[in-house]
Amino acid sequence: MTGTFARWTGLAVVLALTACGSSPAASPPAPAATATATPAETTSSDSPSAGKPLAGTPFLAEELGDFDEPWAMAFLPGGDALITERGGRLKLRQADGRTIEVGGVPEVVATGQGGLGDVLASPAFATDRTVYLSWAAAGDGGTGAEVGRAVLVRDGDRARLDDLRVIWRQQPKTSGSGHYGHRLTFAPDGSHLFVTSGDRQKMTPAQDRGSTLGKIIRMDPDGSDARIWTLGQRNPLGIAFDAAGNLWSSEMGPQGGDELNLIVEGSNYGWPRVSNGSHYGGGNIPDHAPGDGFEAPKVWWNPSVSPGSLIVYSGAMFPQWDGDAFIGALSGQALIRVDLDGTSAAKADQWDFGDRVREVEQAPDGSIWVLTDGSGGRLLRLTPA
Repeated sequence: MTGTFARWTGLAVVLALTACGSSPAASPPAPAATATATPAETTSSDSPSAGKPLAGTPFLAEELGDFDEPWAMAFLPGGDALITERGGRLKLRQADGRTIEVGGVPEVVATGQGGLGDVLASPAFATDRTVYLSWAAAGDGGTGAEVGRAVLVRDGDRARLDDLRVIWRQQPKTSGSGHYGHRLTFAPDGSHLFVTSGDRQKMTPAQDRGSTLGKIIRMDPDGSDARIWTLGQRNPLGIAFDAAGNLWSSEMGPQGGDELNLIVEGSNYGWPRVSNGSHYGGGNIPDHAPGDGFEAPKVWWNPSVSPGSLIVYSGAMFPQWDGDAFIGALSGQALIRVDLDGTSAAKADQWDFGDRVREVEQAPDGSIWVLTDGSGGRLLRLTPA
C-alpha cells in the first residue's frame, strides 16, 4: 500500500478509467476455479485489540489477508465470508482465517471493468445455502452483466457451487468493457432482489425503457417478474436498504457529479440529460435543477471520488453511526461516511486510506471490513480506536 496505509486517446482516456473505477490493469479470462483448499492467506485472532491505529482516522485497522483484484464480499452465518476476485475466482474465508477456493464459478469476461462482480447470501442461507453472484459474460452483440444463483456446498476443506443458474441478463449485450454496475441487494423482507445495471458507457440507453442499461431492476428471488424500478443511472456501484426500508444507491458520475441517490420506484435520475458533472474533456451537461423532471441526488461530489460500494451501518461497535451510509471511494482513496436522516443525507467524514477502496461491508460483530483494489488488494478489519 501507499500513503497512509502502505500502498481513456490521451488525457480523456485516463480520466475516464480513473473515475469509472477500473482496475489498474486488465487481466485475461480466468479458468473456472477448482474446489481445492489453498493455504491460509492469513491467520487472525479477529480480535479488536489486534488492529493498529490508522492515522487520521478513528479506526484500528487489522490486516486479514490479501486477494487478487478483490471486488466484493458477503458474510455468511457463523462468520465465514465469500470474497470475489475480478479475474474469476471465488474465495471462502473461514472465520478462523483459512481460505478455500470455491469451484463451480461461471466463466467470466475479465477485461476492463468486467469480471466476477458481486456476491450475496440468500436471506434464508442458513437453510437453503443459496448464494447470488454477478459477472460480465460474453454473448451475441458483445458482453453484458449477468446474475445467477447457486447452492454453496461444503465438504471438509473443499467448497463448490452446485446448480448454478442464470436468473437475469443485462440487455442488450454490447461492445465495450465498462459500466456493468451489477451490485446486488435484497429487500429487508427478502421478497425481492434488486440489481444495479450500468449504462455500459453508451449513455442514451439509460433513458430507453426498452433497454435494461442504466437502470435499477427489481425481480423475484428466482429472477421472475423482473422489472425496471428506476432509470437514468450511469454506473451505480452501490445499493443498500436502511432500517426504515429506504433504498439508497451510490453512482459514479462523469467528470465529477458522483452521487448518492434515494431510490424511489418509477423515478428518473436524469443521466445523460442532466448531471452535476461534465463530460470528459469538459463538455457541458445541464445540472440538476428544481422542476426539471428528474430526481436529484441527495449528496454529490465534484471532483469525483468514484464510489465503488455502499453499506448502511446497523452494528453495535460504532453506535454513533447507526443508520449512516459508508461508501468505498476508488479515485478518492477513502472511506466516506454520509449522515442519513430519514430521506435526507449530508456529507460527514472522508477518511484517507491512501489506497483505492473497492468494497466496504459490515461484519456480524459490527466491525467494518474493507477491501482495497487491485493486485494484492488488502482485506482490513476496522474497529474503534
